[in-house]
Amino acid sequence: MNLTDKLSVTTNTVHFSNDCFTKMRSMMHVKREPKDNLVFFEGDLLDKLYFVLEGSVKLTKLNDAGKSLVFHYFFPDDLFGEFNPKQNQRSNFTARVSEDAVIGVIHQSDFEILLAEDRELALEFLQWQNQMQRYTQMKLRDLLFHGKNGALAATLLRSINTYGYREGNKLTVTKKFTDSDFAEMIGASRETINRLLTSFKKKGMIANHDGQMEILDISGLREMCHCEECPATICRL
Repeated sequence: MNLTDKLSVTTNTVHFSNDCFTKMRSMMHVKREPKDNLVFFEGDLLDKLYFVLEGSVKLTKLNDAGKSLVFHYFFPDDLFGEFNPKQNQRSNFTARVSEDAVIGVIHQSDFEILLAEDRELALEFLQWQNQMQRYTQMKLRDLLFHGKNGALAATLLRSINTYGYREGNKLTVTKKFTDSDFAEMIGASRETINRLLTSFKKKGMIANHDGQMEILDISGLREMCHCEECPATICRL
């Protein structure tokens, strides 16, 4: 069985009803975006929502030194973007296509009309906003409160919930992440990631098999990052 890049992620739109989901999809303008294309850039006006139909998109933030921090990944059936009813706010993030993608674009002016007409959709969209806010809070917690060890441990747990495959007691991360990939996800240097992963291996927490990472001690990773047992819609890349 070929496990390469096998997704196991729980989508961030799972709580939308079929009826509301259908209404949202009916107003999307669909476009194809090749890998590395920008969906929007830091400083762009917040006037659209986006829905991933195929492929993936990553949300990044530049620090003062010009280094990119990967804040979030979006996969098929994920919604992303920010709702901006005043239409005068600008994005703090950049969205870049990480795999060739098909994206549905919802213009805010159209969506505002739909929200005003459909109370059920308005409530479900508010739930989605709260969920994304909680994700941001937990991501910041990972990065700021438990050091690089804790941040990397949390990222490995998120990787399992996104690209995890279980066979018996063995958990495999099916996507092959490089040290540089992990460095971008926690705001560390590649050398720091290499040192931390070597330490995790020596402690028997992880191993590599045929180029794929295996998680051997998930309890140890959870202890290291003070895991709060977040739902799968939050604990994901």
